[in-house]
Amino acid sequence: MAQEGSAGFTVRADQKIVTADEIVRQFEAPLLTSYILGDGDEISVDVWNHPELSGKHVIGPDGKITVPIAGIVKVSELSREDAQAAIANSLIHYYSDLSITLRVDRYTSYRIYILGRAGVPGIVQFDSQPTLLDVVTRASAITSGGVGPDSAGLGRCAILRGRDQVIWVDLKSLLSQGSLALNIRLARNDMVYLPDAGEREVYVLGEVKHPGAFRLTPTMSFLDAFSQAGGATEDASENKIEIVRSASGTQREFRMSDLLSGPEHLNFALEEGDIIYVPRRNLAKFGYVLQKTSSLAAFAVLGTLGAK
Repeated sequence: MAQEGSAGFTVRADQKIVTADEIVRQFEAPLLTSYILGDGDEISVDVWNHPELSGKHVIGPDGKITVPIAGIVKVSELSREDAQAAIANSLIHYYSDLSITLRVDRYTSYRIYILGRAGVPGIVQFDSQPTLLDVVTRASAITSGGVGPDSAGLGRCAILRGRDQVIWVDLKSLLSQGSLALNIRLARNDMVYLPDAGEREVYVLGEVKHPGAFRLTPTMSFLDAFSQAGGATEDASENKIEIVRSASGTQREFRMSDLLSGPEHLNFALEEGDIIYVPRRNLAKFGYVLQKTSSLAAFAVLGTLGAK
């Protein structure tokens, strides 16, 4: 069930108030009990009594390394122990009873992207699974406003995961009031956006070339934000685009072709917190969840609900 809201947006009747703990449980990355290898990690493989098989490797973008004699072996998304076993298994037809030790020389795959209020926005690398507080502390130490969260003027942040999830966190509750429930575990390649005080933003997610957060200017329209995100990918749906007004929990749905070449009135002005979501082609429909509390808000696409 839904009803019409302001500016033609539809109010979702199935929205409900949830607690901050519920949002955290749904968004927080799973706890990693051991380091998981990933692309870019520099490792050493030592095979006892076989120097011809030993050596240093950089895990490629495809998650693989080249082992002498055995050839290509995938080691990304594996623990050290599992990667050792995978290398041993690749050599089983050539050697028996190998003793293999894998060592991580340089941790580079646990990357978090920091945008916005940081002196040098970009990639921050960790050697273990970071939390939001780890990232904010690292970012605030390099902001142009000085050292520490207070001098950085940090009031809130957005965490973007993949193409279809974003969560907003009230950093004052985390940093000043000690609300540790907000100290969310992050996943590889999460993007943390730290806006300037008073800055407003909109979000373009889904099948666009550069999904993320974009600064809202006074006259920004849908097409302006869509262009800043690089436009649609080849996998984008031509039949549907969703615009969610997070402040009121309302939504509008359009055809992509109508927005790009239709009447000018469809290119409406955006408001703070608006989410433009471009679904993948060949989906009959998708679902999303928009949840809010006083200190947290989250948007996540639930995925395929049906095939065309």
